[in-house]
Amino acid sequence: MTLNPGDALRYWQVSAITEARFDLPDAPLEGEMDPFFFLTKDRNFIPHEYPCRTEFAARHRATRPDVRGAPDWAANVLPFGQDMLDLSGFWFRPTRLSAWAGSCIDADAAGPARLRLTTCGGAVLFVNGTEAGWTAPYLRNWTSSAEFEVELVRGRNEITVFFDDLAERDTRFLIRLDYISGPDAAAGLPFEAPETTVRAVETLLEQMHFDRPAYHGGEVAITLPASLGADGAADVVIEGDFMSHERMERHYPLAAGQTRLVLGQAQEFPADFRHFRVTATREGFAATRSLGVEISHPTGPAPETSAGRIAEALDAVAEKAEPDTVCALARLATGRSADDMILRALPAIADCWDCADFALVPLLWCRIRFADRLAAETVARIDDTILAYRYWMDEPGNDVQWYFSENHALLFHTAAYLAGDLLPDAVFRRSGRDGRAQSQAGAARVRAWLDHFEACEMAEFNSAPYFPIDLKGLCALFALAPDADIRDRAGRAIARLVEIVANSAHQGVLTAAQGRSYEHTLRAGATLELSAIARMLWGAGSFGARFHCLPQLALCLRDHGLKIPDLRTRALWDRDDGQEWCFTQGAGRFAHLYHWKTRWTAMGSAATYRWFDWGYQETLIHARIGSDPQAQIWINQPGELIQSGYGRPSYWGGSASVPRVQQYRGLAVVTFSGVPPQPDLTHAWFPGSVFDASRVTDASAMAVLDGAGLMLAASGPLSQVTQGPSAGNELRLAGREGTWLLRVVDGIGDLDQLEAKFGALSLIAGPDGSIVVMDPDYGRVSFHPDGVVEAEGRRLDPAEWTLTGRRQHVI
Repeated sequence: MTLNPGDALRYWQVSAITEARFDLPDAPLEGEMDPFFFLTKDRNFIPHEYPCRTEFAARHRATRPDVRGAPDWAANVLPFGQDMLDLSGFWFRPTRLSAWAGSCIDADAAGPARLRLTTCGGAVLFVNGTEAGWTAPYLRNWTSSAEFEVELVRGRNEITVFFDDLAERDTRFLIRLDYISGPDAAAGLPFEAPETTVRAVETLLEQMHFDRPAYHGGEVAITLPASLGADGAADVVIEGDFMSHERMERHYPLAAGQTRLVLGQAQEFPADFRHFRVTATREGFAATRSLGVEISHPTGPAPETSAGRIAEALDAVAEKAEPDTVCALARLATGRSADDMILRALPAIADCWDCADFALVPLLWCRIRFADRLAAETVARIDDTILAYRYWMDEPGNDVQWYFSENHALLFHTAAYLAGDLLPDAVFRRSGRDGRAQSQAGAARVRAWLDHFEACEMAEFNSAPYFPIDLKGLCALFALAPDADIRDRAGRAIARLVEIVANSAHQGVLTAAQGRSYEHTLRAGATLELSAIARMLWGAGSFGARFHCLPQLALCLRDHGLKIPDLRTRALWDRDDGQEWCFTQGAGRFAHLYHWKTRWTAMGSAATYRWFDWGYQETLIHARIGSDPQAQIWINQPGELIQSGYGRPSYWGGSASVPRVQQYRGLAVVTFSGVPPQPDLTHAWFPGSVFDASRVTDASAMAVLDGAGLMLAASGPLSQVTQGPSAGNELRLAGREGTWLLRVVDGIGDLDQLEAKFGALSLIAGPDGSIVVMDPDYGRVSFHPDGVVEAEGRRLDPAEWTLTGRRQHVI
């Protein structure tokens, strides 16, 4: 492939990542919960630094990296459309990483060339075995570039890069090497295999995709539009998101002309959104690509009574959840054993892994309520772990637990409060306090957290993954808190979160703008924990394999007298009118949220939210039609071009540039104005096969399901993705600037009827920044640049919305 100025080398061999703990003497960290940490305008730079990073930078920043080991190629990396060599991941402790990467340049003539090396950590560049230069910014998850003059020989030039960094939780461990200038040259393939073999494996991996956007029972299979061309094999690692510690490995032969790979029946895999990391091998050459898909298991109708649904939920977690402390709690609460499961969880908690607070709170519930069902040795081990843990950043430690988000802060404070009350006379080793003092400190912080919640509610607004985590802490407080005022306030907070979910749910599934989202929570519907909560509370939904709060909520209802309003009719809207729901979230009411739903449609958005700033993990528009949990769409600008990656924002989770979004009932306008280096496209998730019928023509897309219609109209031609992980489910609009109109409507029989009524839908942009849409049902809809929307004689001003919110029925 010819190298033009600015082109990146995209084919690499890599070594295994070498990992070493980066342990320092324990020390406290100053700071408090930060409800604004993700509202960054500066390329998503997180403004909190752990002591380990401070010390690491003091030792290594602006200093030639300590080159360690030697190239020992363990994997071949193919680009699949991206320019970065990306080995990013999630590390639960401070961990020093290093790796080697190798590529090549085929030069037509000898001569000087200029190369640009980009990384977040440190890197040393070698050309033909000679060191050409180094860079060492060591800025967490923040790319920096350096340019180097090198001498190329005629023919093949070996490029080798050593790179390293300090991993802290989610870590961008990557490099990019660009050819800036020099002799005419091409990017060579650094592999020993023949090019025909490499291209066959690349083409198979590039084009493969699941044959359905999600599986609800039945056969799970990957379509192979391009066969391997010779006999080979596929090795598949199946795993959940970064917090899942369960994985499966399977080996499948691949015949030369095979065009479909059956992985097994859905019941053989966990009910969850799972990543399938497929390594295809032909004639000794192997490469890997990841595909993600939701797998759910048929559950049948929910029990009629609340007691029956509570019992069903506890049994589902006890028998089918991943083995963790939440599962252990459900097992103990239903008379099952859980000692081995708990003992396996303790080392990570004692070692203060990130997210250990998620495991500690249900562990405390097990210890406080069900110690009589555990062996004495298990109880002693639990108590030792409780006393060893670091409960807040002002206690000495050397970890990368995330203290700053509201969901983590609640669990840290809840754990300190309950643990100290459990062991009042013991000394908590990191704080040096006895249990009574530890509990008092935790209680003060819990009350302050509740003050914040009652004044601001969720900073991570409407976030499907964080409702359950907040509920985890609040349920523990309601059931276990020794102080009546905290129990009462926790009960009210639980009821409020359930009400927010009910208001934004459609047929029991959350449909809303979300302050923080992930691919694995957006693309899941049936297996999200909110679906299981909806099943237990309202009788519609299903169970996955990952849980944070379901058994705790069930126990609050079963054993602790929790009373919450029956919101079934609101969550499972089955009326001829619609519900309009406007409210705010976050400190200073920074998120203004709008939601509309009818019997068979729903759409939620964020109004006047950070228009055109750099985004983090926000999903600003989300819609559904019909009864299928997968019949959904959202629109964003990808934050990275790798799918199932670790970026924040990622390919689907969040938006590189925050769009201008305004909505009136079933109509919304979404306008992007991105900047380099943000990807040069915007896109929509559009799972065509889920609908009764769908159609994409030029700049519009339509779908119908269950008598409801959905229409997209874009400012330019839409391209359907037909290959790769999102084949059949993605529509792209070229350019960083672009506009989408989105319309959902009940009472549509087929695509022709939908097109006849809404096919001419378009917008008129005014010189003052206003946008006008002439809608067949609403008439003139004016979207003003200050966020105000006017239609049907009504004026919707987000500045007037309140924390309590306004909910009304609209005919």
